Amino acid sequence: MAKNKTGETQVDVTEFINSYVENEQKKADSFQLIELMRKWSGFEPKMWGPTIIGFGSYHYRYASGHEGDAPMIGFSPRKAEFSLYVYSPTEENKPLLEDLGKFKIGKACIYIKKLADINIDTLEKLCTTTIAYLNEHHECACREK
Repeated sequence: MAKNKTGETQVDVTEFINSYVENEQKKADSFQLIELMRKWSGFEPKMWGPTIIGFGSYHYRYASGHEGDAPMIGFSPRKAEFSLYVYSPTEENKPLLEDLGKFKIGKACIYIKKLADINIDTLEKLCTTTIAYLNEHHECACREK
C-alpha cells in the first residue's frame, strides 16, 4: 500500500514562511491565517510535507483500504495563490461558498489570491464546520480538546 507523502514534519513554520514566501502581502496574509486558524482550531501550526501549514490532525480510511493522517484545516502559501484546506462538502458548507468571496475550488482545496478577496467570517464558519464534520466521521485530534 502506498504511503501518504504529506506527513507532519519538524520544520519551523515561521522559518518556512520567511524563507519560502517572497511577496510581502502573501507573507502578512500567511501570518494572519496562522493566527486565525490557531484560534478556530485550538491547535498550534505544524508543517505537513514541504509546504502545507496544518492545524490538528485526523486519521482517514477509505473503502479501498488506503489510510493516513492529514491536518484538520490548513493552508499552503503557494507561488501563484493560497491553497486553503478548509472545506468538507457537507450540506451546511455548500451555501457558505456563496458568501466566501473571490475564489476557485478544486477537489480538495479552495484557491485564493489574498485574504482581502474573501469574507473572513465565512472562512471561519467553513473551518469550524469542517472540524465538526471530521470529528464526527474520523478519528480526530479535535476529540481531545
